[in-house]
Amino acid sequence: MVSDALMTAEELLAYPVPHKRTELVNGRLVVREPAGFEHGRVAARLLVAVATHVHATKTGEVLTAETGFTLHRQPDTVRAPDVAFVSHATLAAHEAAGRSLRGFAELAPDLVVEVLSPDDRPGEVRDKVADWLRAGTRLVWVVDPETRTARMHLPDGIERAIPEDGALDGGEVLPGLLVALGDVLT
Repeated sequence: MVSDALMTAEELLAYPVPHKRTELVNGRLVVREPAGFEHGRVAARLLVAVATHVHATKTGEVLTAETGFTLHRQPDTVRAPDVAFVSHATLAAHEAAGRSLRGFAELAPDLVVEVLSPDDRPGEVRDKVADWLRAGTRLVWVVDPETRTARMHLPDGIERAIPEDGALDGGEVLPGLLVALGDVLT
């Protein structure tokens, strides 16, 4: 469901929508049903893989699906990925600019992971990836449990398809991170 009335990120933060997932896209409230079991299992496995690497390398913070990020203002867009990684460098630059981490941080995570649900529409997914990359995200993984594939998106327009027997990699964002796609889809 998408509403017609424009909202701000601050209004979304205070807007109670129990038992639903919400985002704000160009000022419009988008409400979705909670994710299903398969989506949750794949997202959790990806979270563990990324968090384990980040903890071992001490490179930043990993955040879960409930974390919203304000990607742009007027009209506001707040997106909430299934998994996000924010490097220490990105956090330091954010704080040096005098911005707060309270509420929806006005920053783009360095890595975003989106796990598709059966109700996700291809155009909406493309828009979401474009929003992340335009805001400054350096790597977006889109994982499709149904087709058992993934895609890696970079800001320069490069897009790589990953088959089930392939691996997602952290590239320059998280060097050394390799996640066997088959492992998170089983």
